[in-house]
Amino acid sequence: MAHDIKISSLHIREVSWTHPDAEALRGEMAAEVGPRYSDRVSTADRAAANSVDPQSVHLTVVVYANDSGREGEEPHAVGHATLRWNGADLELKRMYVSPSHRGGGVSTLILDTVEDAARKAGRPRLILQTGDRQPDAVRLYEKSGYSRIPIFSPYEVMPFSNCFEKVFTQPHG
Repeated sequence: MAHDIKISSLHIREVSWTHPDAEALRGEMAAEVGPRYSDRVSTADRAAANSVDPQSVHLTVVVYANDSGREGEEPHAVGHATLRWNGADLELKRMYVSPSHRGGGVSTLILDTVEDAARKAGRPRLILQTGDRQPDAVRLYEKSGYSRIPIFSPYEVMPFSNCFEKVFTQPHG
């Protein structure tokens, strides 16, 4: 009996906030996650709390996969994250992995990259917010060394928020 073996080669690339692949992945995320909370908070309040001023963006990354692992085949975008300034902190925003690539190391690659960027920026911690209807995200952050913190601005309009921080024990380098 033959079995298909999926080999995926991943690489991560820094892109602009407005890069088409970044925008497409954020659109996929909004379509998947937005409806989970539509009964709890108005679309306008959710949009305001989750908006990202492009001027506040420190870093945007996209993960690309070559699922065949063959040279010359065009990789496709499968993961996204942004770091934005929120006061003196860097905040992880819009971390998303396409459903077809969950469980394959994409989220670990993203977290390693953004944590390193926060250290390079001299930040002692990285903060983030996710909702209570995203249990996979909560589990990922908890197993990756993030601790719960009180809800921070601008998420007060979403009392179901789960906010986290990861405090870095070592500076970059």
